Amino acid sequence: MEQYEESIIPQIESVYHTFTSLEKNIADFFIHNTKQMDFSSRHISQLLYVSEASLSRFAKKCGFQGYREFLYNYKQCFVPGRDKITADFTKQVLNTYQELLNKSYTLIDQAQMERIVLLLSAKKRVYVYGRGSSGHAAQEMKLRFMRIGVNIEAITDSHVMKMNSVILDSDCLVFGISVSGTTEDVVSSMRAAKARNASTIMITSRRDKALAQFSDEILLVTSKEHLENGSVISPQFPVLVMADILYAYYKQMDKQTKEAMHEYTLRSLHP
Repeated sequence: MEQYEESIIPQIESVYHTFTSLEKNIADFFIHNTKQMDFSSRHISQLLYVSEASLSRFAKKCGFQGYREFLYNYKQCFVPGRDKITADFTKQVLNTYQELLNKSYTLIDQAQMERIVLLLSAKKRVYVYGRGSSGHAAQEMKLRFMRIGVNIEAITDSHVMKMNSVILDSDCLVFGISVSGTTEDVVSSMRAAKARNASTIMITSRRDKALAQFSDEILLVTSKEHLENGSVISPQFPVLVMADILYAYYKQMDKQTKEAMHEYTLRSLHP
């Protein structure tokens, strides 16, 4: 497993927006530096063409009493073999996430991703069905794809899923999210969507012939149930990872137009 170490870099990044231009130059140096060297205020001030007083102000903005305290914490990154996480459960959770990411990587089928991207581009309306935690993932998926121009709706209520099936046709694409593959509301609604000639994609950790009967694609996500610490991991995580990968594939198709749409959407949210 990966070794995890504490770093003050996130602390610098969290206040980056408060820095002056000069302080951002200092921050950029410490964020991107990977070499052990003479970090004394005298040497760094000469290296960056800033005053020692500027280094002190920068350190205080980062939450330290002065440059000396900042430097003490920064230099810990270069102590070889120093394991700075003392709580075993912290490492266990992080290692479980890493294992899920590794497993997600092995499940990626590039040809399948490209097929799904083509469906997303071709269909006039897209719906995402999900219940419980899968419903939260459906909402997140809606927000992501809506920002780049997809006409998409998330449906998390079982009655609305049933009513929605009435308006489906061959111009529609329906995603169903059920990690277990047994969520009855989602499964029955996906079956109804297929009967209405909509294209259907099931997002699940279960490879099952029964699901394949009404799914044009089964997009597999990794299961956390077989992991030692799977019970402490958010059930949305594997689905969100796969949705983000799909988003990345989709965004690459006509990238310039989609990025422009994304920027336009953000400006609309924050005029």
